[in-house]
Amino acid sequence: MAERRSYHHGNLRQALVEATAALIEEQGPQAFTLTEAARRAGVSAAAPYRHFKGREDLLEEVARQGFVEFAGRLEAAFDAGRPRALTAFLRMGQAYLDFARDRPGYYMAMFESGLSIAGNADLAAASERAQRVLVEGAEALAERLPEDRRPPARMVANHIWALSHGVVELFGRGRPGSRSPVSPSEMLESGAIVYLRGLGLIPE
Repeated sequence: MAERRSYHHGNLRQALVEATAALIEEQGPQAFTLTEAARRAGVSAAAPYRHFKGREDLLEEVARQGFVEFAGRLEAAFDAGRPRALTAFLRMGQAYLDFARDRPGYYMAMFESGLSIAGNADLAAASERAQRVLVEGAEALAERLPEDRRPPARMVANHIWALSHGVVELFGRGRPGSRSPVSPSEMLESGAIVYLRGLGLIPE
């Protein structure tokens, strides 16, 4: 009955994605099985194969949807650089941390599952959309500098992305760093400011 109901409403594919994200949150991206995702979604073990070629295909869809939501959050946080480029850029850092906290199953599928993003065109496009917001932020920060002194915007975006990911890994999900007297937000913002100031993107 559960399987027929899911198909009737046309939501079995999404139910499997959400079930998988929940399993990843509980067990990690390597531990979940297609059979367990089907059971969690309330369908037969064969049902997922009507929508996904296999476990990896389902995992890639979880990651893709995660990147789509992640990009939307970054875009909303940046808000086209308003009211100031630096303020908007730093807001994206908080959006990164918020996403990792709010959507851990999707975050782990995106960044901790070992997927080859380049091997899936839709997944790669979603990932690039998210990174593009950071690139735009870096470009906005560099506008005050002469063109010959502007650091490569994608390099800056990649460094800030790596810094954000590092803060999540150190402070997230009960890791030892979570006992630090400095909050993840403070750690990320101070690190980003030191980095951006060193590149001359914000004044001393």
